[in-house]
Amino acid sequence: MLALVAAALASAWFSLDTGSASVSLLDALREPDAVSAQIIWQLRIPRAAAAFVTGALLGVAGALMQVLLRNPLADPYVLGVSGGASVGALLALMAGATTAVLQSSAFGGALLSTLAVFSLAHGRGSWDTTRLLLTGVVLAAGWGALISLLLAISPAAQIQGMLFWLMGDLSYAQMPVAGGAVLALVAVAALLLASSLNLLAGGELHAAALGVAVGKLRATIYILGSLATAMAVTQAGNIGFVGLIAPHMLRLAGARDYRVLIPGVILLGGTLLLLADAMSRTLVAPRQLPVGVVTALLGVPLFLYLLYRSRDNRNG
Repeated sequence: MLALVAAALASAWFSLDTGSASVSLLDALREPDAVSAQIIWQLRIPRAAAAFVTGALLGVAGALMQVLLRNPLADPYVLGVSGGASVGALLALMAGATTAVLQSSAFGGALLSTLAVFSLAHGRGSWDTTRLLLTGVVLAAGWGALISLLLAISPAAQIQGMLFWLMGDLSYAQMPVAGGAVLALVAVAALLLASSLNLLAGGELHAAALGVAVGKLRATIYILGSLATAMAVTQAGNIGFVGLIAPHMLRLAGARDYRVLIPGVILLGGTLLLLADAMSRTLVAPRQLPVGVVTALLGVPLFLYLLYRSRDNRNG
């Protein structure tokens, strides 16, 4: 945990000190009223905060979805939440809406998708993970078809903005007040459920035998994970691999107790996205890459390495 805190602080400093403009954090601290220092205070700090909160939300959502589906390779977006958010955001972009309306529309689409999956997967008074997963995958495919349709009928001038949002973009990030509140809520709730999550990870029958209300716990996990994913997508669009890799890395490092894993994925997820965002601003400066592209470019080889390492550990 100390290493994760140190990494988070170091990545935050690196993010604030790095960019297309040659402005250092130390200069901004020495001369806070300078014009160049306003780049730090008005642009980089809100963007770094949004990157950390978004990465933390994706990390905790990944950990929750993986225990819900009992699959360490599950992704926060697997249940179609991001598809609903994307459709809502694209409709707002087509209408020329403001950033606030766009975020509200994206969050509304995510919540609609959450309610649809939960309602359709719930039958005869109960639901299981297989039914939930299949419902989410089918609904995600439907959202994907709508996204393709919206891109096909959109004016050419709006296509680039839509694609940037779909690939994940922090260019217009603001201080994540709502995102921070959701992160705090989800983190506290998940920590309170940590003991039950540990039992559920060992199997549903095992958890039920020890007094865990498995049905209610799964519903709570799904709601918390979907809420975290919805807020992350609302803030920064579709950003992949963070919620998949952060929990997996910590488990390979031995952090399997959810009392440690939850705060760990919050710190590691935020750190990973802070570093990816700093790279997106500097790799082809002064142009900026969508941060989702950077996470994918970094995430694919890293995830393949983690899979290779986990295979060697099992063989050993």
